Amino acid sequence: MTALRPEHDAGYGASYGQREPYEEAAAFEAAVDGLADPLNDPLPGQAPVPPPAATPPGPWAAGDGISGQPPAEREWSGYGPYPYATEAPAGYGQDWASQVAPEPVAVPIPPQVPTPAPVPEPGPMPPSVPEPDPGAPYVPVQGDPATGLRTEAAEVAGEATALLPTVSESGQDPPVRSEPATGGRAERRKAAKGGRGGGHRRPGGAGSPAGSPGASAPGRPLSRVEARRAARALKDSPGVILSRAVGEIFISLGVLMLLFVTYQLWWTNIQADLYAGKQTDKIQDGWAKGRQPGAFEPGQGFAIMHIPKLDVVVPIAEGIDKAQVLDRGMVGHYSEGRLKTAMPSDKQGNFAVAGHRNTHGEPFRYINRLKPGDKIIVETQESYYTYDMASILPQTAPSNVGVIGPVPPGSGFSEPGRYITLTTCTPEFTSTYRMIVWGKMVEERPRGKGKPDALVG
Repeated sequence: MTALRPEHDAGYGASYGQREPYEEAAAFEAAVDGLADPLNDPLPGQAPVPPPAATPPGPWAAGDGISGQPPAEREWSGYGPYPYATEAPAGYGQDWASQVAPEPVAVPIPPQVPTPAPVPEPGPMPPSVPEPDPGAPYVPVQGDPATGLRTEAAEVAGEATALLPTVSESGQDPPVRSEPATGGRAERRKAAKGGRGGGHRRPGGAGSPAGSPGASAPGRPLSRVEARRAARALKDSPGVILSRAVGEIFISLGVLMLLFVTYQLWWTNIQADLYAGKQTDKIQDGWAKGRQPGAFEPGQGFAIMHIPKLDVVVPIAEGIDKAQVLDRGMVGHYSEGRLKTAMPSDKQGNFAVAGHRNTHGEPFRYINRLKPGDKIIVETQESYYTYDMASILPQTAPSNVGVIGPVPPGSGFSEPGRYITLTTCTPEFTSTYRMIVWGKMVEERPRGKGKPDALVG
């Protein structure tokens, strides 16, 4: 039971007791309608709206203790005419609803320059999330007990959308995040299929980014058809394949040429020096064993040449064969046909030899540095033959065989004598011309008397 209001406890029972129940028909409804109408509440400074004339006053009007008072002595209750009409505000009693409002005057608005919104700095990139395989079979994943099972695609899509950055590194708007599908299994599958492409969309169409054929929208994996088309688009054209093959051929040829040059300039010298050293030891061993001198076979070593100024010690072999003599790092003696020359032991003649200037031991590499008076010594089994360098011919044709004659023209010799001639190719690394160095014998020293002074010092 609800407690009585405070008015009852304060002795207002008589006042409530004077009021009788609503006996007349529709009196209660009229009173309630009058209270519920918001237009009955006067605004500040305005006169109240009188109640409708058709509504008769209820029986309570005579007994409210106010209606019986003279109009001048009672307070205004909100109904009836305003008691102080002379003091009413301006516009009192006018029909404001029937008046037409004046037309608004257009006020020019100055142009406003839009302020560019600040571009937020890109945050750290989230860790990469593996994209689901579109061709993988459906495997249910146990999720929240309240929502039941979820598809693996929806699980991965939810994690991927949660990790997307708000602003890309290029400053463009971030991609739209797709909400994980809810509902039954069919709705989730449709949502996952729509996230993977939403149908058969051609790569490079309106939904693909410009400049990337076959590229799909950001944040979704490629379908099988799109992946195949993208793979075909990435295949090289025949022109690219041909140019690549030609480039590989040129690179291979360059490598082979580099290896050949390395072999010619470096490895041949190593091989020739090893062979020439062995031949020098073999010649000296034969002398030590007392081998009798005689006719020498082609390619057989029989003497040793010393050029102290150039620090050259090289064996001399019979003949000028390139493969058997010269390419093995030895010096060859002109001893065949019309190119046959004298031996050092002969009492008169020109002892002419040939050797490489470059590669294969290059014994005559620096004979152009010899000056008149420099010593050239030929060591044999019986004696040491010492020659003084006399003159040099920097360049001549290979067909000029007169340079190895008994009295070579251009050497400065005018009569027969005991001479030596060194021939080699020039310029360096070519065989276009020949360089000639001549010398004249100044001493014949038997081995029993010891080495010449040029070798001892």
